[in-house]
Amino acid sequence: MLLGHMGGPFFARRERGAWTVPKGEYDPGEPAWEAARREFEEELGLPPPDGQALPLGEVRQSGGKTVTAWAVEADLDPATAVPGTFEMEWPPKSGRMRKFPELDRVAWFPLDRARDVIVSAQSAFLDRLAEHSL
Repeated sequence: MLLGHMGGPFFARRERGAWTVPKGEYDPGEPAWEAARREFEEELGLPPPDGQALPLGEVRQSGGKTVTAWAVEADLDPATAVPGTFEMEWPPKSGRMRKFPELDRVAWFPLDRARDVIVSAQSAFLDRLAEHSL
């Protein structure tokens, strides 16, 4: 499974729970599949792969965000990813704004290893993908 390590200072030294499927927010009128493809490109700087999409459903993360995911079989070199950036005040209360990559690393993981590092709520996506891979 292709996962990205969340960028920014909060996840810099973490592995467990710091990897995620490429994701983002979208407007209610935007179809989720189209938003997923747009966010893939925004987060990775790569066009989303073509191919048949396997819906993996939705999960609700502990912070309240609902994530919808699909799996597409593809041959993608993570080294070619050019992640987008976000800006935040850092250090806190310093008044200085800094840019950070949305994802600071991108890598392929076998499902068993992905389970060790993925955001806990997203492990349901691994279970659903495994059901289709048997």
